[in-house]
Amino acid sequence: MYSKMRDFLNCQGIKYLAPAKAGEDGEQMLAYREMGQEARKEFTHLVSDFQKIFPRLKQDRTSQWMNQAQILRPHFWAYLQGEGEIADPMFALRLYGDAKDFGVSLEVSFIERKKDEESLQKQNRVLTLPVSSPVYYLAQVEGVSQRFQGTEANRLSLLKGVEAGQIRKVLVKVDVNLSQATSRDAILEELKKGMVYLLPYYEATRQRIEGDAR
Repeated sequence: MYSKMRDFLNCQGIKYLAPAKAGEDGEQMLAYREMGQEARKEFTHLVSDFQKIFPRLKQDRTSQWMNQAQILRPHFWAYLQGEGEIADPMFALRLYGDAKDFGVSLEVSFIERKKDEESLQKQNRVLTLPVSSPVYYLAQVEGVSQRFQGTEANRLSLLKGVEAGQIRKVLVKVDVNLSQATSRDAILEELKKGMVYLLPYYEATRQRIEGDAR
């Protein structure tokens, strides 16, 4: 299953050129383009299947198969907006891993290019709730994204880091492996479980919290 995404993951970081300008590499560039388009379509179908389970979420478009520098970018993502404004935290599905071991993560995050002055404050309210596996954190520490296990010790440490200005934002995430998937329904069932885990954190981003969040 999901062979198109798996195959395109092998193309991470390759420079794409318009086939007409690629000389003898023109056919290879056509192949990359087709692989990217097909992998993007496969990912989008997965997101759409997930969205049908939660029809109140509005599916945003999937990221492109190459970036502005024309570097192939197989780790697709798509946001799913719930209630509130476009700048508010929402759900997202994001492809991770490599061709040997890959999957999709469900997360609570926000669209950086759409953020307002309250987006970060709202997002970091995910730290106000207790945490346990399989939920984990992805924190932007001094400009670098780092993964942290979902433990109480890490929650308190990240909370201090946010308060001190060392940590800009913290996402909560759950991973679902695709490389060993046996059926579409099994994957959707795992994503439904992920939603159950993450829904309280999403709801926390909607609440105004006074005083010390700990």
